[in-house]
Amino acid sequence: MRPADLPLPASAAIPRPANSPGIGRRSVLAGFAGIGAAALLSGGAGTAAASTAHGARDGDTLLIEAFPDAETERLRLATTYRGSDFIATGRYAPAGAQISIRVKALDGVLPTLHIGTFDNHPDNADLLTPRAITLTQGVNTFSDTYGGPIHLRLPGHGERAQVTFVQGAVRMPTFVLGETTEDRFQQQLDTLTDSLYVELSSPHALVTVTRANFLPYRGEDHTRLMEIFEQVIASHADVAGLDGSSAPHRRKAGPYQFSEVPKVPAGVGAYATHYYNAFPPAYFDRLLTVQGLTTRGWGLYHELGHLHQQFAYRPSGLTEVSVNIYSLAAQHVLGQPSNLLVPDAASGLTPFQSALPKLGTPGLAFATSFGAYEKLVSLRQLELAFGTGLWPRLHRLIRTENPQSDWATQDALRWTNFAVYTSRVSGYDLTDFFVDRWAYPIDPEGLAALATLNLPKPPVDPATLSD
Repeated sequence: MRPADLPLPASAAIPRPANSPGIGRRSVLAGFAGIGAAALLSGGAGTAAASTAHGARDGDTLLIEAFPDAETERLRLATTYRGSDFIATGRYAPAGAQISIRVKALDGVLPTLHIGTFDNHPDNADLLTPRAITLTQGVNTFSDTYGGPIHLRLPGHGERAQVTFVQGAVRMPTFVLGETTEDRFQQQLDTLTDSLYVELSSPHALVTVTRANFLPYRGEDHTRLMEIFEQVIASHADVAGLDGSSAPHRRKAGPYQFSEVPKVPAGVGAYATHYYNAFPPAYFDRLLTVQGLTTRGWGLYHELGHLHQQFAYRPSGLTEVSVNIYSLAAQHVLGQPSNLLVPDAASGLTPFQSALPKLGTPGLAFATSFGAYEKLVSLRQLELAFGTGLWPRLHRLIRTENPQSDWATQDALRWTNFAVYTSRVSGYDLTDFFVDRWAYPIDPEGLAALATLNLPKPPVDPATLSD
C-alpha cells in the first residue's frame, strides 16, 4: 500500500496529504551539526555555548538556523514524499498550559512552532497533524488543548532566529548522539516526568515516542542505537546517489523523523507518508533496541526507503518492490543475510529459486506471476549484472533530467521511465530482460523508446544471475 495522492504543493503549515483522511492508503510495512538547527545559548543571552542539532536541554534559549523546507527538498531530490523539516527543541507543552516564548529574528525570518505529533489519535481530527503556532517578533503566549512535543520550522538558507522559552514549556528527556551521556539520559528519564514524550536524535534521525512506551526499552545502549540509525540512513543515501558531488546530490536537509502512532491499519506493521515514518508500540522491540534494529529492522529499512523513492520511475506496481533496494542495502551494511536468500516457510525455496524457473514462460505477467520478494529478484539481478553503482547513477540522472508524469493518468509512462533510465545508466538494451524474461508491462510506446536508445545487448543475460 501507499498514498493515493500526489506530493503536496509547498506550504508553510504541515497539512495532511490530500485525499488521505486518517491513515488512508499510505506506504506501509506490509547548518549546525549537519541538520541545521539549533545551538544552545547560555542563560538566554550571549554567544553560543554549545553546538547541537536538536535544541535546548540545559538552557532556555535556542539559536536556530534555517535550512530548505521539506517541499523544496522533495523537488530537489525528485522523491515522492516530503521528509521532515522539524527542528527539535527538547521541550514539551503540557496540555492546556500557558506557554510564553520570546522570538528574535536575527536575519528577518521568523520560525513557526508546532505542538504534537502526526496521527496521534485515529478518531480525533484535531490530532492528525501537529498544531502550528505562527510566531511574531517578541513575546508570544499560547496554549494547546492537547499538548505534545514542541518543534520548530525555519525554512530558508542559513538565516538565524533566537527562541527563548520563558515559561510553561517543560523539558523533555532527550538523547543526542555524541552529546548526551547514558547516565545523563537515564537521569532525565527519572526526573523529567512532566513530559509525556521522549526523543532520541542524531545528525539525520529524530525518534519521537511516548514516555510510557519508551520506558520498557530504557536499558538499551542509546549511543549504539542511534549509530545504527545513522548507518541505515547512510545506506539509503548511498543507494540514492547522495554523494555530495554537487548541490543537487547533497543529502537531505533536516532529519528523518520516526514517530509513534497509536494505531495502524489491520495487517500493517508500520507506514510511511509525507514528513515521517510511523510505528506503533508493537514495533518498538525493533525501533528502540540495538538487537532488533540490527537484525529484524527490515520494516524500518523499508519504510525509510519510501522517503527515498523517486516518483519519475515509480509506477504503482513497483512501489512496494523498488523500495526494497534500500532495505537490501541496509541489511548489507549491518552484516545481515539478504532476505532474498531466506527460504520460504511453505516451499523451502528462496525467492531466487522460486522465481527463476518462471522467467520467459508462456502467460507470464509481472504483476500476478510473482510474489513481492520474487519481483525484487529482478532488481537484484540488475545489481549483479551492472554493479551496485547502478542505482546511485539512476537517482542522479533523474535529479538532473527531472522527468515529469501525472499521478492519475501516466502510470505506464513511469514503467517506461524505469526501463529506459535503467537501460541508459547500465549502457545496455534491457528490453529482453524486462519484457521477454520478467514480463514487465511495458507498452508499445515504451518499447519504441527503448529501441530509440540503440544500445547494445548486455554481454551476459542478467536474468540468469543469482546470489
